[in-house]
Amino acid sequence: MVQEAENKLIQRRIEKLEELKKSGVDPYFNGFNPDSFAQDLHNQYDEEAKEKLEERNIPVKVAGRIMAYRSFGKAGFMKLKDFTGYMQVYAEKNSLSEEEFRLYKKLDIGDIIGVEGVLFKTKTGELTIKAKKITMLTKSLRPLPEKWHGLKDKELRYRQRYLDLIVNDETKETMLKRALIINSIRKFMIKNRFIEVETPMLHKLVTGAAARPFKTYLNALDMELYLRIAPELYLKRLVVGGLERVFEINRNFRNEGMDLKHNPEFTMMEFYVAYKDYTFLMDFTEELVSFVLQKLDIKDKIIKFDGKDIDFSRPWKRIDFYDGLREVGKVDDDILNDKSKALKYALELEKKVNENMPHEKILAEIFDALVEPNLINPTFVVGYPVAISPLAKRNRENPDITDRFELFISGMEIANAFSELNDPFDQKGRFLKQLEERKKGDEEASMFDEDYIRALEYGLPPTAGEGIGIDRLVMLLTGNTSIRDVILFPLMRDKEEE
Repeated sequence: MVQEAENKLIQRRIEKLEELKKSGVDPYFNGFNPDSFAQDLHNQYDEEAKEKLEERNIPVKVAGRIMAYRSFGKAGFMKLKDFTGYMQVYAEKNSLSEEEFRLYKKLDIGDIIGVEGVLFKTKTGELTIKAKKITMLTKSLRPLPEKWHGLKDKELRYRQRYLDLIVNDETKETMLKRALIINSIRKFMIKNRFIEVETPMLHKLVTGAAARPFKTYLNALDMELYLRIAPELYLKRLVVGGLERVFEINRNFRNEGMDLKHNPEFTMMEFYVAYKDYTFLMDFTEELVSFVLQKLDIKDKIIKFDGKDIDFSRPWKRIDFYDGLREVGKVDDDILNDKSKALKYALELEKKVNENMPHEKILAEIFDALVEPNLINPTFVVGYPVAISPLAKRNRENPDITDRFELFISGMEIANAFSELNDPFDQKGRFLKQLEERKKGDEEASMFDEDYIRALEYGLPPTAGEGIGIDRLVMLLTGNTSIRDVILFPLMRDKEEE
C-alpha cells in the first residue's frame, strides 16, 4: 500500500513536469546565480529591527530545496534549505507575475528553486524573503519522507545518503564537523612544518601493518597487486630521501570484519618525523587533539561519548602493555609466562587464536578482550613486545619490547606509533620471521620488501612515526558510536530492491 501511494505521488509529479514543459518552463533550468546563503543572511539581519529592515528594502537572490510549503490561496510560505541552513520565503499573487504565481502553485516539497526578492520580518519576527521572482531549477520527482516520520531506518540512510542529508540535519552536521576536524589536523601538521604527500594505493607487496589485503590485477603489466593496508614503507622511503617531516591523509583497505568500529576502507593519517622518538609523539598527539578540540570550540576538554564523560585534559595516562594485562585485565603471571596457558585462556575468551601464533600475539588478543574496553579516558599503552611490532625499534634497556605506543580512548584504538626501526639487518630478520608466520597460515603477516631494505641501507635517520584513525577520532568528537555514521558512503551488502 505504501509503495502504491508513493507511485501515485511520483506519477502526479511527472504529470506536473509535463505541464511545466508545455507552459514553456524548463524544469531543469541552468543559469540562476544566487548572491546569498541562508545562514549568512540570518547572521547579518536576524538582530535588525523589523521597521529598519523594511525601510532598507534589501534585495537578495537565493536558491535551495523546498522543505516545507503552506499555501493560503493567494499567498503562502515556503521553507528553503541550502547547504548553510534554512530561509523562509513568502509568496503572494500581488508580488509575482501571473506565470510565476501559477508556477508557485505547482511547486512540491523537494523541488529546487531560485528566489529573488527583498528581506522583511513577519509578525513573529522571522527573517523572510518576499518573493518578486521564482525560477524553477530542478523538479523533484520523488516525495521526501514525511516530516514527522523522517528517515529513521539506519540501513536506508546509509544506502541513500543523499536522502539522509536532505532530511536529517544531524547527518549534515556530522559531515561538516568531519571536514572541520580533518582541516584542523591538516593546519596543525603544516604549522609544524610537515609536508603533505601522496603515496601509491596499489602495492606489489603486503607491508606496513598486520592485516588481510584486498587483491586486484593490473592487465597492462600482467601483475597481481594489493590495495594498500598502510602507506608506512613508502612514507619512510621519503624520509630516507630527505623529506624529514611528511604526512598523508588518505584511505587504507583491509579485507577484514565489519562492525561498529571497522569498515573495509577507512581514512588514516600517517606521519613521520626525523630525529624524534615515540615519546615525542605522545606529547605531539596530545597537542594535536587539543588543537582540534579548540577548533571545535570544546573549551572544557570534556566530551560525552557512548554515555560516558571523556576527559581530554593533559597529561594523558600512560601504562605498560604487561602492567595493563595484570592491573586492568587481572591476568595471572602464569598466563603471561606460559604460552599453553595463554592459549587456553584466550580460547575461553572466544578469541581466534591457534598454537602456531607466537605467545605475544596470543597475549595481544587477551589484551584486546580484557584491557582495551576499560581504557576510557585517553591512555597511551607502551612496551609492546617485538613479536607483534615488526617495524618498531627495540627498547635499549629491554630488547624484548619496542619503543611503541597505542592510544586508546573509550575502548577504541585511535593511534599506533613507534620509534622506527632503521637497522637494515634487524629489519631483514623481522621480515624473514614474518615470512615464516605467513607459511604457517598467518594471512596478516608482512611480506619481504627487498627494496625497503635497500632504502634502509642508504640510511634512515632516527625517526618517529604514527598512524591516527581519522574515522574513529571523528566518531569520538561527534558522539557517533558507529563508524558508518561518520562515513558518507559506507559499504553495504547488496539488497534486492523493488
